[in-house]
Amino acid sequence: MGFEEMTPIQEKAIPVILAGKDVVGQAQTGTGKTAAFAIPTLEKIDKSNKKPQAIILCPTRELAIQVAEEFRKLCMYTHDIKILPVYGGQDISKQIRSLKAGVQIIIGTPGRVMDHMRRKTVKFDGIQTVVLDEADEMLNMGFREDIETILTDTPETRQTVLFSATMPKPIMDIARTYQKDAEIVKVVKKELTVSNIEQYYFEVRPGNKEEVVSRLIDIYNPKLSVIFCNTKKKVDELASDLQGRGYFAEGLHGDLKQQQRDRVMESFRKGKTEILVATDVAARGIDVDNVDIVFNYDLPQDEEYYVHRIGRTGRAGKTGLAFSFIRGKEVYKLKEIERYCKTKIAAKPVPSLNDVTQTRVDNLFKDVSEIIETENLESMISIIEKKINDEDYTAMDVAAAFVKMYLSNKETDTATVVDDFENTGAEDGMARLFINIGKNQKVTAGNILGAIAGESGIKGNLVGSIDMYDKYTFVEVPKHLAAEVMAAMKNVKIKGKPINIEPANRK
Repeated sequence: MGFEEMTPIQEKAIPVILAGKDVVGQAQTGTGKTAAFAIPTLEKIDKSNKKPQAIILCPTRELAIQVAEEFRKLCMYTHDIKILPVYGGQDISKQIRSLKAGVQIIIGTPGRVMDHMRRKTVKFDGIQTVVLDEADEMLNMGFREDIETILTDTPETRQTVLFSATMPKPIMDIARTYQKDAEIVKVVKKELTVSNIEQYYFEVRPGNKEEVVSRLIDIYNPKLSVIFCNTKKKVDELASDLQGRGYFAEGLHGDLKQQQRDRVMESFRKGKTEILVATDVAARGIDVDNVDIVFNYDLPQDEEYYVHRIGRTGRAGKTGLAFSFIRGKEVYKLKEIERYCKTKIAAKPVPSLNDVTQTRVDNLFKDVSEIIETENLESMISIIEKKINDEDYTAMDVAAAFVKMYLSNKETDTATVVDDFENTGAEDGMARLFINIGKNQKVTAGNILGAIAGESGIKGNLVGSIDMYDKYTFVEVPKHLAAEVMAAMKNVKIKGKPINIEPANRK
């Protein structure tokens, strides 16, 4: 599997679990904890006995599937161990058939495991090991009663292993009640992988978030990224909006049927879906090593969720990026997160449309350089030479035209947009914009200035003359910022009235 050395939690937990002791392990996602309990659990399985010998409880279907995949990878060359994930949303009759055929390790959610107990389709009299994975999350989701029922139904001689990111009182209560002389194995925060993750925040108005996340994706061009939203509705809206902009995006939340969730996760793992928009609970099973960026589109209410979210990147020794969008008083919540994580989250300016275009040009020339160095271009050079000889063009004209074509194939053709501001009647360096609202609507120059500065983020003193008429207004802004101002003012209302903004004298 490419492992060269154990992670700290594996180094501490594996010998203790192999020795048969009960364990309370404190470790978060991304620390290698699955292998820390999976390796010793597999080592202790009696291959000649086809009855259930170990049960792993997980809070969500996604995590149960992920843990089952990890177990299968670890026992790829051990042919007599049968592993079965059981979870809601999958046809229970299939699970019953598999259980009857003989299964040694059951990995499931508490609810579905309880279903099998009620149907008497599973017997726990041969269980030697019980693992509670992400126990704190299972308690948050209301599974305490189910967990206690399952633990009570297994033999007292079993080994009980409990892993949790945090150690609240209910977790310790379960440990005291159902474990015997448990050894506590802890990975302190400084050993967590957040040190691999660069963390930044952007001050963004709620109405501009979609535009800003699109610009950041265009600039950083991540192969895979995850965008976290706080509500299912926002997940659906944002995934749909990003798809409309031409991105390969999919949403993931608890209201999707299991078949849909499996399809979305499979597509994301294979890289067909490049952007996963998700809620916190649905994202528990996202365990993909090559996620480049995590976006906190909405800041999480719980500091613990922040750690779980950003832990989806910077895995397997790689570096990652985490970007958070905040507004107004959310800066205080950000400070709480910084204190909790003992980390610094630095401010970054919102990238402009010009930044996006410049990045695209830089990337284009990187590709061009690589082709020049690695490809045979003789036939292409002949075509260009013939065109230059036949027409009154220079090689520079042809190269510039190709760059223009490349940029115009992108959704935001900034080169063309800049041309729109050449003849607007403004003074040098400025662009004159037309707004279809004026004095008759009881709008003042201050209202116009406030809206432009507030929505686009440019300083008020950069805005030039504002000429107001009865039904419309002309306003001058720096030419290099004009496209950004227009994009920011799209769908904006001034004094409750929707507006349209475009370059003045546009033909």
